[in-house]
This record gives sequence, structure tokens and C-alpha cells, in this order.
Amino acid sequence: MSKRFWITETPISIPEVVDIVSRREAGAINTFIGTVREFTKGKRTLYLEYQAYVPMAEKKLAQIGEEIKEKWPDAETAISHRIGHLDIKDIAVVIAVSTPHRADSYDASRYAIERIKEIVPIWKKEHWEDGEEWIGDQKETKAYPKGYPEESDQL
Repeated sequence: MSKRFWITETPISIPEVVDIVSRREAGAINTFIGTVREFTKGKRTLYLEYQAYVPMAEKKLAQIGEEIKEKWPDAETAISHRIGHLDIKDIAVVIAVSTPHRADSYDASRYAIERIKEIVPIWKKEHWEDGEEWIGDQKETKAYPKGYPEESDQL
């Protein structure tokens, strides 16, 4: 795969993402794998549904890669985020960061997941035993208006 930052509707291949950043100069490759968990704030999740404005989401993922390069010049980054219906234990996001030394790879990987939640236009709908709800933002600090994003003209 030639892309480093992409949104997909199919399961993410962890080795494929890692291979993108593998190189002779790297003494460390850190991977972050975000999965669908069964319980959130005491509620049992049945499955998640992710939607994204794909062209902008991929641009924002690439922006995160550029930000990492500015902060950690020796870092190489690849990120893939899945959209669509995801069941419990499915992989939602894979981040791979290679650096010459391990501390930088850990720091850059953590930076990447936090920035994804801050700036990438990906929306998550949680489906529980007793209902469903669009989560307002990836950091879960606010809720979307009822019916969002399906009934919104903001997309």
C-alpha cells in the first residue's frame, strides 16, 4: 500500500500498517490498536458505527503525520481508521510510528491518537442494549443534536 494515512471500510491489516513505517534506521516501532470495547461508562455496547467525511479525514490524518514529523523529525507514521459497522473486539484504528529510539515512538503514538480525537472528522454511533446515540466528538465531551449526523446539513 502506498498510502500512509487512510480511511477504510474493510478490516485493517496490522502488519500492513507496520510495514509502511519499518526501516533500517528504526530501533522502535510503536503500534496503537484501538478496538471496540463492550462496556462504556457502565453501559453494554452491542456494536459501533463509524462515519467519516473521508477526503477531509484522510487530509487530517496526514496533517497529524506532518505534526509528528515536526515534533519528532526522525519519526515515520502510518494511520488507518475503519468506518462502518464494527462489532465488539473489531479494530477501529491502527497507528504505527517508527523512530530510532523507543521513547519517541511512544510519545508520537500517544500524540497521534489524541490528535485524531481532536481534529479528524469521524463520527461514532454507539448501539447499546437499550438504545443508540451519536457521540458528540471523539473525546466524548459533548453530544450531537438528536438525529446527527444523518439529519444534519453540516456534512
